[in-house]
Amino acid sequence: MSFTTKIKNEIALIEMTETEQLAELSGFIRNNATIVDGKILLTTENAVISEKISTMLTKIYEVFVHVETKENTAFHRSPLYLLSIEDKVAMILQDLSFNDEHGCRRSAPESYIVGANEEIRAYLRGCFLSQGSINDPKTSRYHMELLIDDPGEAVFVQKLLNIFDLNAKLLNRDKGYMIYLKEAEKISDFLKLIKAYNAVMYFEDVRVYHDQKNRTNRLNNCEQANMDKVIQTASEQMKYIEILRENVGIDLLDEKTQEALDYRVKYPEASLQELSEIISLETGKKITKSGLNHRFRKIKELALKFKEIK
Repeated sequence: MSFTTKIKNEIALIEMTETEQLAELSGFIRNNATIVDGKILLTTENAVISEKISTMLTKIYEVFVHVETKENTAFHRSPLYLLSIEDKVAMILQDLSFNDEHGCRRSAPESYIVGANEEIRAYLRGCFLSQGSINDPKTSRYHMELLIDDPGEAVFVQKLLNIFDLNAKLLNRDKGYMIYLKEAEKISDFLKLIKAYNAVMYFEDVRVYHDQKNRTNRLNNCEQANMDKVIQTASEQMKYIEILRENVGIDLLDEKTQEALDYRVKYPEASLQELSEIISLETGKKITKSGLNHRFRKIKELALKFKEIK
């Protein structure tokens, strides 16, 4: 079962007030219905959604909803559930703000459908049940989308989402419009908005795991880079020391710099910080990493002079 299906199954079982039911039905039917020969036709691949929509229509409008199952050959998907309503069609479409009193399609529902936050949440739930999907955060990038045919509806739904600061974007596609969210935090907020709380917990668990894993990887990469730098620095210092040995030039260094040279030979893999701590501990004379680096700079300068003479 896909993550999207789990979300839809969860929110399809939410108990609602009558006004919330109207808002959810409006969101679903405005983004799903086709009107053919005076009938309202609805389709879904989800049995739970089919049962929910038919039950709400029957309860609120006292109409018979004919449900037919049809094989869905596209990409071996689940069967299609075809819902059709023949009675009170004009009244239902006007009541759910699909059409106006003249039977013309509304670009956006009337204010009584989405008059309060709970109704807005229900309307968005209906839109998602009809045309929404969210990638499983465990297997893919963060992505939530709603595919909407009507341009007025697409702009309206985008505005509803952004009432809640979700930063929803609208994209014109070959067939209709796509409203989408890319930010993990905003997708999580959307799931809370439509009351998919089990999905929120799963999404957040996966997100925290990914964040922790990425943080660990960054730390490991940083640690490896630092280690590589330590090895490269120590290797270069040993190379300069070898040049001084070959040219009998060590005695040209002052006593403190010779001391640093001796400790580098003794501890060839130590970082400057580690070496400064070792020298301070063993000699009882405090030396900082910066001071030690200054001594190795003297070794390098003298070694390069011998190299230049050669």
